[in-house]
Amino acid sequence: MLQPRYPITTERLLLRPFTEADLDAVHAYESRPDVARYLYWQPRDRDTSRTFLDKKITRTAVHDEGDALDLAITLRHTGPDNGRVIGSVLLIWTSKEHRQGEIGYILHPDHHGHGYAAEAARVMLHLGFHDLGLHRITGRLDARNTASARVLEKLHMRREATLIDNEFVKGEWASEAIYAILDTEWAA
Repeated sequence: MLQPRYPITTERLLLRPFTEADLDAVHAYESRPDVARYLYWQPRDRDTSRTFLDKKITRTAVHDEGDALDLAITLRHTGPDNGRVIGSVLLIWTSKEHRQGEIGYILHPDHHGHGYAAEAARVMLHLGFHDLGLHRITGRLDARNTASARVLEKLHMRREATLIDNEFVKGEWASEAIYAILDTEWAA
């Protein structure tokens, strides 16, 4: 079981559970075509963002296989975005038997290129390996999403596979890249 103490702080970020008050900030990035481009969903209207935010609000602990942490990413520094949600970071416990998990992240494009995704995802790797006792954590993405691939590479995850045209997404065949890291590699 994994029940982190919130908020979780890093050098520049504060990770915390989502609240209903985060709707405007979440919708600000979920409604953007450039954010949804490589994801399974289309840009979301406000009601759809609210529906998915309601789910995120409940994902604060991992008790069993299939559970997830889905945390709001906020900036710690002072300024106009201080405390405002700029994205989300996710850890899913995908297999109890095989001690496996998966990470994911989404950031508002105004905050791309600053290393925030890697900083937040590094926390999820730490929680997965050290607190949940996972053996292997993966990151899956649309193979065209080179920016997200760079984030995973920055975390020392290795590209293990490219599944060519493995899913029909938004009316077209899409290839999927799979990255992974083992607990022994993380410890090194």
